[in-house]
Amino acid sequence: MSQKVQGVISRAKDAPVELVTVVVPDPGPGEAVVKIQACGVCHTDLHYKTGGIGDNYPYLLGHEAAGIVEAVGDGVTDVAPGDYVVLNWRAVCGQCRACLRGRPWYCFNTHNAKQKMTLEDGTELSPALGIGAFIEKTLVAAGQCTKVDATAPATVAGLLGCGVMAGLGAAINTGAVTRGDSVAVIGCGGVGDAAIAGARLAGANKIIAIDMDQRKLEWAKDFGATHTILASDGDVVEAIQGLTGGFGADVVIDAVGRPETWKQAFYGRDLAGTVVLVGVPNPTMQLEIPLIDIFGRGGSLKSSWYGDCLPSRDFPVLIDLYLQGRLPLEKFVSEEIALTDIESAFAKMDHGDVLRSVVVL
Repeated sequence: MSQKVQGVISRAKDAPVELVTVVVPDPGPGEAVVKIQACGVCHTDLHYKTGGIGDNYPYLLGHEAAGIVEAVGDGVTDVAPGDYVVLNWRAVCGQCRACLRGRPWYCFNTHNAKQKMTLEDGTELSPALGIGAFIEKTLVAAGQCTKVDATAPATVAGLLGCGVMAGLGAAINTGAVTRGDSVAVIGCGGVGDAAIAGARLAGANKIIAIDMDQRKLEWAKDFGATHTILASDGDVVEAIQGLTGGFGADVVIDAVGRPETWKQAFYGRDLAGTVVLVGVPNPTMQLEIPLIDIFGRGGSLKSSWYGDCLPSRDFPVLIDLYLQGRLPLEKFVSEEIALTDIESAFAKMDHGDVLRSVVVL
């Protein structure tokens, strides 16, 4: 039988979020119902609320979550009731051209639950990133559930579901940072700090944090930044070069996603260096740059989708690193809140007052 639970929705563009009753159906073939234990408040949820992603309201918000599988549908073999899982929005299909070429982290046909969760009046909800986890229980595709070590608290494990994985993966997977590299990260929010943590894990010997906010630069040091640049103090490119022998960094990661920060990343890298764009631009942004500069500098210009991660491969490893004390996921958690506090959490995030507010259910 279907269940009625409490969840947080965005009913219309820029309207305050609402705590409502949501009807969650029993899982069908290939689906799972997960009891949510904790869920991070991500900028993507705010983008849904403000109409920055689409207008398929009402949205069931939340997606950075961990919890316990309660029930599974027919044909599900990878997870079972009682499994402790982190939810992901990349349930790879195994059949698209990327998957068949052995590159499932680029899967072009990721899938979600086929059934819809609804309001009591039957109105269908659009779950954020196909998950919808500001809720007591949610319905997802079973492939969106990744089993991890149950000794890791849900408040930190769930963060791998989006922002932290995006940043870590931008450094380790997309940027291929390796031992001895110099790395610069532009934008030191949750994604940028995760990129810094990833660069540290990979063995970079110089990690430069860049931001407009001195508070965020201090936070970046906690994740492994060896040097900081306050962007408002002068020319960012010159500052990066000044810290890298005049050459520029081997890898520069743009965790902001604006034309001006991408140009700083492009010109702030060494010859044949790598630029990684992981910050998400809006559809109106345009970039102009001399083509001869792209040719003349060589190297790689990359975009990082979800940190180019494969959840089944990356989530368990990162949780193990956390449990070994080598990945400080707990430092991303600025506060723990209730479902009723999400609107105020959005305001704090928008003002840059927190890295992550985490809803605990």
